[in-house]
Amino acid sequence: MGLLSIVVGEQVSAGQGLTTVGERQHELLTVREIADAMRVSTMTVYRLIRAGALPAIRVGKHFRIRARDLDEYLEAQTFGGGDAWPAA
Repeated sequence: MGLLSIVVGEQVSAGQGLTTVGERQHELLTVREIADAMRVSTMTVYRLIRAGALPAIRVGKHFRIRARDLDEYLEAQTFGGGDAWPAA
């Protein structure tokens, strides 16, 4: 199960109703929601946005991140594993 599935699942369990795949593509998440889902600080999310690594939409003073952009960012950061760490 992907991170987006977890975020959407939490919203469904919170009683916000089901979302379709089309609705999820345009779903906008707050910096706090992204930080909570990634288990990082909001400052880390702001740094990713400023660095251009995580696309965001500015709405007034606030940023919103498309759920699909989060998925794409996480997919690009996914590490293959295997012999990734050298033997000690």
